Amino acid sequence: MILRLETQFAVNAPGLPSEADFRTWAEAVLSGRCEQAELLIRIVDATEMARLNQIYRKKKGPTNVLSFPFQAPEPVASDLLGDLVICAPVVRQESVAQGKPERAHWAHMTVHGILHLLGLDHQAAGDAEAMEALEMDILARLGFPSPY
Repeated sequence: MILRLETQFAVNAPGLPSEADFRTWAEAVLSGRCEQAELLIRIVDATEMARLNQIYRKKKGPTNVLSFPFQAPEPVASDLLGDLVICAPVVRQESVAQGKPERAHWAHMTVHGILHLLGLDHQAAGDAEAMEALEMDILARLGFPSPY
Protein backbone atom coordinates (compact mmCIF):
# COMPACT_ATOMS: atom_id res chain seq x y z
CA MET A 1 0.00 0.00 0.00
CA ILE A 2 1.41 3.34 -1.04
CA LEU A 3 -0.15 6.25 0.84
CA ARG A 4 0.47 9.87 0.03
CA LEU A 5 -0.76 11.70 3.11
CA GLU A 6 -0.76 15.40 3.85
CA THR A 7 -1.55 16.35 7.41
CA GLN A 8 -2.43 19.96 8.22
CA PHE A 9 -2.54 21.17 11.80
CA ALA A 10 -4.60 24.38 11.74
CA VAL A 11 -4.89 24.30 15.52
CA ASN A 12 -2.32 23.96 18.27
CA ALA A 13 -3.63 21.88 21.15
CA PRO A 14 -2.07 19.48 23.63
CA GLY A 15 -2.38 15.75 22.94
CA LEU A 16 -2.82 15.95 19.18
CA PRO A 17 -1.80 12.79 17.32
CA SER A 18 1.33 12.98 15.18
CA GLU A 19 1.44 12.67 11.42
CA ALA A 20 2.87 9.18 12.00
CA ASP A 21 -0.23 8.28 14.05
CA PHE A 22 -2.54 9.43 11.27
CA ARG A 23 -0.47 7.48 8.72
CA THR A 24 -0.68 4.29 10.81
CA TRP A 25 -4.44 4.64 11.23
CA ALA A 26 -5.02 5.48 7.55
CA GLU A 27 -2.89 2.56 6.37
CA ALA A 28 -4.88 0.21 8.63
CA VAL A 29 -8.09 1.28 6.88
CA LEU A 30 -6.70 1.26 3.37
CA SER A 31 -4.60 -1.92 3.52
CA GLY A 32 -6.20 -4.52 1.28
CA ARG A 33 -8.65 -1.93 -0.09
CA CYS A 34 -6.34 0.27 -2.17
CA GLU A 35 -2.95 -0.28 -3.75
CA GLN A 36 -2.34 3.46 -3.79
CA ALA A 37 -4.17 6.31 -2.13
CA GLU A 38 -3.80 10.00 -1.52
CA LEU A 39 -5.61 12.01 1.12
CA LEU A 40 -5.43 15.10 3.25
CA ILE A 41 -6.22 15.18 6.96
CA ARG A 42 -6.77 18.66 8.40
CA ILE A 43 -7.06 19.24 12.15
CA VAL A 44 -9.11 22.35 12.95
CA ASP A 45 -10.62 24.39 15.76
CA ALA A 46 -14.33 24.66 16.54
CA THR A 47 -14.79 27.88 14.56
CA GLU A 48 -13.48 26.44 11.30
CA MET A 49 -15.41 23.22 11.77
CA ALA A 50 -18.66 25.06 12.53
CA ARG A 51 -18.21 27.09 9.34
CA LEU A 52 -17.61 23.94 7.25
CA ASN A 53 -20.53 22.14 8.89
CA GLN A 54 -22.84 25.07 8.10
CA ILE A 55 -21.68 25.41 4.50
CA TYR A 56 -21.62 21.73 3.53
CA ARG A 57 -24.22 20.11 5.81
CA LYS A 58 -26.43 23.11 6.66
CA LYS A 59 -25.98 22.27 10.35
CA LYS A 60 -25.05 24.72 13.11
CA GLY A 61 -22.02 24.23 15.31
CA PRO A 62 -18.93 22.08 15.05
CA THR A 63 -18.98 18.34 14.50
CA ASN A 64 -16.27 15.76 15.13
CA VAL A 65 -15.32 14.78 11.57
CA LEU A 66 -16.26 15.74 8.03
CA SER A 67 -15.31 13.73 4.96
CA PHE A 68 -15.05 15.28 1.52
CA PRO A 69 -14.70 12.46 -1.03
CA PHE A 70 -13.12 13.20 -4.38
CA GLN A 71 -14.63 11.81 -7.57
CA ALA A 72 -12.45 12.21 -10.64
CA PRO A 73 -14.31 12.97 -13.86
CA GLU A 74 -14.30 10.29 -16.56
CA PRO A 75 -11.84 9.25 -18.00
CA VAL A 76 -9.37 10.71 -15.49
CA ALA A 77 -7.77 8.19 -13.13
CA SER A 78 -6.86 9.39 -9.65
CA ASP A 79 -5.72 7.89 -6.35
CA LEU A 80 -7.10 10.92 -4.48
CA LEU A 81 -9.67 9.76 -1.95
CA GLY A 82 -10.46 13.26 -0.70
CA ASP A 83 -10.11 15.38 2.42
CA LEU A 84 -10.83 14.57 6.04
CA VAL A 85 -11.37 17.39 8.54
CA ILE A 86 -11.30 16.59 12.26
CA CYS A 87 -12.17 19.07 15.02
CA ALA A 88 -9.68 18.85 17.89
CA PRO A 89 -11.88 20.44 20.61
CA VAL A 90 -14.86 18.23 19.72
CA VAL A 91 -12.73 15.07 19.80
CA ARG A 92 -11.42 16.06 23.22
CA GLN A 93 -14.90 16.93 24.57
CA GLU A 94 -16.43 13.70 23.24
CA SER A 95 -13.65 11.52 24.62
CA VAL A 96 -14.19 13.00 28.09
CA ALA A 97 -18.00 12.82 27.88
CA GLN A 98 -17.90 9.22 26.63
CA GLY A 99 -15.17 8.10 29.04
CA LYS A 100 -12.83 7.07 26.21
CA PRO A 101 -9.08 7.58 25.96
CA GLU A 102 -8.55 10.60 23.72
CA ARG A 103 -6.04 8.76 21.52
CA ALA A 104 -8.58 5.97 20.91
CA HIS A 105 -11.21 8.54 19.90
CA TRP A 106 -8.77 10.20 17.49
CA ALA A 107 -8.09 6.81 15.90
CA HIS A 108 -11.83 6.13 15.67
CA MET A 109 -12.60 9.48 14.02
CA THR A 110 -9.79 8.91 11.51
CA VAL A 111 -10.94 5.38 10.67
CA HIS A 112 -14.59 6.49 10.50
CA GLY A 113 -13.82 9.42 8.20
CA ILE A 114 -11.64 7.41 5.82
CA LEU A 115 -14.35 4.75 5.52
CA HIS A 116 -16.68 7.56 4.41
CA LEU A 117 -14.07 8.58 1.81
CA LEU A 118 -14.19 4.98 0.55
CA GLY A 119 -17.96 5.25 0.11
CA LEU A 120 -19.27 3.60 3.27
CA ASP A 121 -22.19 5.20 5.03
CA HIS A 122 -24.34 4.71 8.13
CA GLN A 123 -27.66 6.28 7.18
CA ALA A 124 -29.57 2.98 6.97
CA ALA A 125 -29.54 0.59 9.94
CA GLY A 126 -27.92 -2.26 8.00
CA ASP A 127 -25.25 0.03 6.61
CA ALA A 128 -24.56 1.39 10.09
CA GLU A 129 -24.11 -2.10 11.52
CA ALA A 130 -21.72 -3.08 8.73
CA MET A 131 -19.70 0.13 9.06
CA GLU A 132 -19.50 -0.16 12.86
CA ALA A 133 -18.34 -3.79 12.61
CA LEU A 134 -15.62 -2.77 10.18
CA GLU A 135 -14.55 0.11 12.43
CA MET A 136 -14.37 -2.22 15.43
CA ASP A 137 -12.28 -4.74 13.47
CA ILE A 138 -9.81 -2.10 12.24
CA LEU A 139 -9.53 -0.47 15.66
CA ALA A 140 -9.00 -3.85 17.35
CA ARG A 141 -6.15 -4.60 14.95
CA LEU A 142 -4.66 -1.25 16.00
CA GLY A 143 -4.98 -2.20 19.67
CA PHE A 144 -7.96 0.02 20.52
CA PRO A 145 -11.18 -1.09 22.25
CA SER A 146 -14.57 -0.94 20.58
CA PRO A 147 -15.82 2.65 20.38
CA TYR A 148 -19.43 1.45 20.69
